[in-house]
This record gives sequence, C-alpha cells and structure tokens, in this order.
Amino acid sequence: MKSQPLWLALLCLALIQPLQAAPLSQSAQTDPVHQAGDGVIRLYGPGGPDTALKRAAAAFQQETGIPVEVTAGPEHSWRDRAVKDADLIFAGAEQSMSAYLQSYPFLDRKSAHAYYLRRSVIAVQKGNPARITGVEDLINRPLKVVVTEGLGSYNTSGTGLWEDVAGRKGKLADVQKLRRNIVAFEQGSGASFRAFTHQQADAWITWVHWPLNHQDKADFVEIEPERRIYRGLLITKAQGADASTQRFIDFIDSPQGEPFFAQDGWTR
Repeated sequence: MKSQPLWLALLCLALIQPLQAAPLSQSAQTDPVHQAGDGVIRLYGPGGPDTALKRAAAAFQQETGIPVEVTAGPEHSWRDRAVKDADLIFAGAEQSMSAYLQSYPFLDRKSAHAYYLRRSVIAVQKGNPARITGVEDLINRPLKVVVTEGLGSYNTSGTGLWEDVAGRKGKLADVQKLRRNIVAFEQGSGASFRAFTHQQADAWITWVHWPLNHQDKADFVEIEPERRIYRGLLITKAQGADASTQRFIDFIDSPQGEPFFAQDGWTR
C-alpha cells in the first residue's frame, strides 16, 4: 500500500513529459529564425513592381559589387524563403504592405515607405480592336472585362481597383454596369494577365507597367483623369538586414535610380 503513491507519481511524470516537450518541437518547426545579413541583399514581393527593381538592382550591383537578388511572384511562392533571409519586402500598394507587416513580425514597421506611384490604365488587345477609349466604354458598352481581386485570401495591389475606378464619380449605376461586364475576377495580376490573353477579353483594368512590359501582347488606353487611381511602391526593411541594404534603398530613391522606375511608368 505504501508503494502505490510512488507508482502513481512515476506514471503521471511519464505522461506529462511528452506533453510538455511537444509545443517546443512544434514551435521550432513552424517559427524559423530570421537570419539576414549574409552579404547578399535579398528582396521579396509581388510580380509587377519587380521589373523596375531588377533593373535598379543590376545597376547597383554593377556599380558597387554588392549582390542583390529580387524574388517576385505570388506570396506563397517566396514566403518560406523570406521568413529565413529577407532583407527587404516590397509591395505595390499601402494595403498590401499593411498585410505584410501583419504577417512578418521580423519587419521594421517604422521603415515602411512609399518611393514611387504608378497609374491605373486599361490594357487592351494589340491594336485595340474593340476601339475602347476609356472607362465610360467599359461601363456603357457590352465588353468583356477582366479585373484583379484578392478574393479574401490573396495579397494583391489590384484588390478593389476596378470598383474605385468605376465609383469615382459617386454613381452607383456605374459600378453596377461595369460589374455586369466582368468576365473574370482573378487572384493577382499574373492570373489576370493570363485570363486577359487566354479569353481574348476586350479590357483589363490594371497598372501601367503590365502592358508596358508585355508590348507583344497588349496595348493600353489611358483612364480618364477623373477616374484614374494611383498606388505606390512600398519597401520595408527587415530587422537585422544586411548592412548594405540602406545603400540600395538610397540608390532607388536617388536621381540615379529614378530612370529605372520611370521606364515602367512609376512617378513621384
């Protein structure tokens, strides 16, 4: 009878120890340590703004000898690498960067900054066969329109762009009419571009750098000034980023770096 309490204590200890160890093991697997500062400036972010950043990175690397790598695409394609070694995260809109700041605690929130703006345009098929002249056509004519959305689960600068454009005059009917012409709500600009080309849609409401960088497949029509929307290129530093990271940011923000962005329609 006297040995029973000891036996029970040993049994309880054997059961409790694995339970205490499990959370540590799971945490180690799901929360990798962010370790930047390896001598390479690494940027991660969405496709679209990356073309100008890559040109700027190549020029900076040639001038300084400091290697810069720009990785772009849907967030799920680079998330795991960014968590480990990102020096910079870039985004194509304030709302997109706000989401990144929420998702990646290693980012220095105070460093988030908008460096350039670009305008919305209407991408059209080569030669503009539908003879589109502006948003009024997308609202009032029976055209096939593609738009970009996050659909509640995807971080993209295009979220809500079409609605902002259609609703700029405060007319509910404009939003309702344009919605009836939308043939595809796509997650991200890359998917939207594919839908625009594969479905031979008449128009895609997007950012100017997309048709500029795909001139073999698309032209563009300017959106009327009273409906035109601008969103920014934002960049945020990681805590513990490579020591040379600020030099690259300064280059982007300088008159020397500006032409690489102007080429894609980015302005100040």
